[in-house]
Amino acid sequence: MSDNTAKTAKTRRKPVVLMSMGTYERNGHPYQVMTHKYILPITDISDCVPVLAPTCCGIEDLDAYLDLADGVYLTGAGSNIDPALYGQENMTPKKAQDKDRDNFDLPLIHAAIKRGLPIFAVCRGMQEMNVALGGDIYQKAYTQPGFMDHREDGDDAIEIQYGESHAINMVPGTWFADLLGQPSIMVNSLHGQALKNLGRGVEPLAHAPDGLVEAIHLPEVPQFTLAVQWHPEWQAAENPFSVKIYKAFGDACRARAAQHDE
Repeated sequence: MSDNTAKTAKTRRKPVVLMSMGTYERNGHPYQVMTHKYILPITDISDCVPVLAPTCCGIEDLDAYLDLADGVYLTGAGSNIDPALYGQENMTPKKAQDKDRDNFDLPLIHAAIKRGLPIFAVCRGMQEMNVALGGDIYQKAYTQPGFMDHREDGDDAIEIQYGESHAINMVPGTWFADLLGQPSIMVNSLHGQALKNLGRGVEPLAHAPDGLVEAIHLPEVPQFTLAVQWHPEWQAAENPFSVKIYKAFGDACRARAAQHDE
């Protein structure tokens, strides 16, 4: 194999996407978990290789994980971020928290930004990005005057919970509006918390009809950054807008991998 052929083969390797796992307990045994619905769009649509990082071990090896990565994917979860991290008392004490994930993901976000790694975040991941950059959260968005109740009904079948719930309106003239090719799309809605004050460098890309921020990015950094409040991973291959999002993230990770391998 010639040097040029070897270099071409190397740069064509699939990009590696780092995903942080979450805490789950069953029968007194703690687990680190990640659901299939988040992993499969990365393999099947983004065409990347997921690497799952346990958050229960702290951040001592964070740089070692990031050395492997061409992108970072922050998923949703059933837990809320510790409100102490954004200067509030806990208004949802019955809701699960995952402080190991908080303590892993917030430094991960800063490190990924510094390294120029593409970042894609969903639901809790979007809230983590905002908190990491100094923003805060409505802990009970559904109690705020003028806001819709964005929560799912837990008694509904899962297909209904993740079904289309409301429209979101793109910020005109943004790359995200161009990517999706529509001024408005329908999305699902399964969140009780929402962004309040935006963090440093965070700008909105889409809003719900009630004004809540549904998508953000970091326009001051050079790499791909996108975070959304809805769940594009749900049956992603059947949703043309989800496909566009995951392909765009995968393309950004490929570009990063090629740059890294030069």
